[in-house]
Amino acid sequence: MKLWSGRFTKQTDKLTEDFNASIAFDSRMYTQDIRGSQAHAAMLAKQGIITPEEGEQIIAALQAIEQEIASGQLEFTVEAEDVHMNIETFLTAKIGDVGKKLHTARSRNDQVALDVRLYLNDEIDSIRALLLELEASLLQVSGEHLETIMPGYTHLQKAQPITLAHHLMAYFEMLRRDVERLDDCRKRLLTMPLGSGALAATGFNLDREYVCEQLGFHTISRNSLDGVSDRDFAIEFCSFASILMMHLSRFAEEIILWSSDEFSFVQLDDGFSTGSSIMPQKKNPDIAELVRGKTGRVYGDLITLLTLMKALPLAYNKDMQEDKEALFDAIDTVKKCLLVFAPMLTTSRFQLDNMAEGARGGFTNATDLADYLVGKGLPFRDAHAVVGQAVLYCIDQQQVLEDLDLATFKQFSDKIEDDVYEHLDIMICVAKRKIPGGPAPETVKKAQFEAAQWLERMQNAHK
Repeated sequence: MKLWSGRFTKQTDKLTEDFNASIAFDSRMYTQDIRGSQAHAAMLAKQGIITPEEGEQIIAALQAIEQEIASGQLEFTVEAEDVHMNIETFLTAKIGDVGKKLHTARSRNDQVALDVRLYLNDEIDSIRALLLELEASLLQVSGEHLETIMPGYTHLQKAQPITLAHHLMAYFEMLRRDVERLDDCRKRLLTMPLGSGALAATGFNLDREYVCEQLGFHTISRNSLDGVSDRDFAIEFCSFASILMMHLSRFAEEIILWSSDEFSFVQLDDGFSTGSSIMPQKKNPDIAELVRGKTGRVYGDLITLLTLMKALPLAYNKDMQEDKEALFDAIDTVKKCLLVFAPMLTTSRFQLDNMAEGARGGFTNATDLADYLVGKGLPFRDAHAVVGQAVLYCIDQQQVLEDLDLATFKQFSDKIEDDVYEHLDIMICVAKRKIPGGPAPETVKKAQFEAAQWLERMQNAHK
């Protein structure tokens, strides 16, 4: 018999039972449901709504139930619909009528709102740790390549020379913002909704602040209607997850390009590559491709939640049961991608000669020649035109700028002197870009030092 069946005159149809049940996916929140119920029971006893003995009996029984679920001694059933009613059924079977008192001054509406927040908070801890591990990996690999020259690109065309360290630190900055977004998301997540009831709170004298403190929340919800119907925190998390996955996808795309024969900038480790069932020579960047592909999946989870909530009247509606599968999928997908990305990166072998050769092609030092002419007194726009003509000449002659002799250079501008060649050296082109944010090795080294300090602060923030 359903725990809510008092006003019903017939049993639920089997099709309705299967369609309505959420236990198949919300069972993963059983530890959070039990934790919330224990805090609720302790508060009921503290307020004299149940006796201290009843509170202790409920709390102890819930602890035993948690252990029995973990060990496989108890199995969830569709008949009990969801994780909340399954656990309440176990509790009543274990301690009888005292177990029926647990749901006093509580609704499944504020109970599920509580459980999802508790669950997401626990998962954020895991995701944050994985994100910081990837940041540490980026810092490690970039530290090994302070003077590894490579071409920088715009429009996927060679633009100016940079270092691999500088390139990798760009992703460090993206992920740094993701960590900050995740921490900011948690600020609004840690609002305690229990006590909101179904929608209109309760006439019992609850101590909501006590439950808030027991469960580690920062504050209580200020409006009972909003307390049960708010899923902004889930949408905000999926927004964070989507932005993070966009960053991982961009990185994955570059790894895929760099590992191609056309680039040959990186060799992925065999442990993070796959082969072809027909072509014996193939070594495919499937892990990076899957990260790129799973990004769309997480975007879908965000759109699911936004669409789900866009037209719901206050307060709770059964539509909101659909929030959990999208949220859980985003959590699971992000964790899997972060877990595999760091070792894929640290085991990769960068082809330093190919990267340096790539930087020497495509006239990546053309801007430096223009800057050289500016230093000789030529207005930048005039210098730009002069260098454009020199590049066109080199293309026709199949040469590069640094191979031109001085007499040829002077055909384009009489301001060019012998000292031009040192300004065209690719390493010097990079080294002189030493303003904050630039790719010069000494600048990147300072950025890495600051990044290491930030990373240490973040790693210690929740210890």
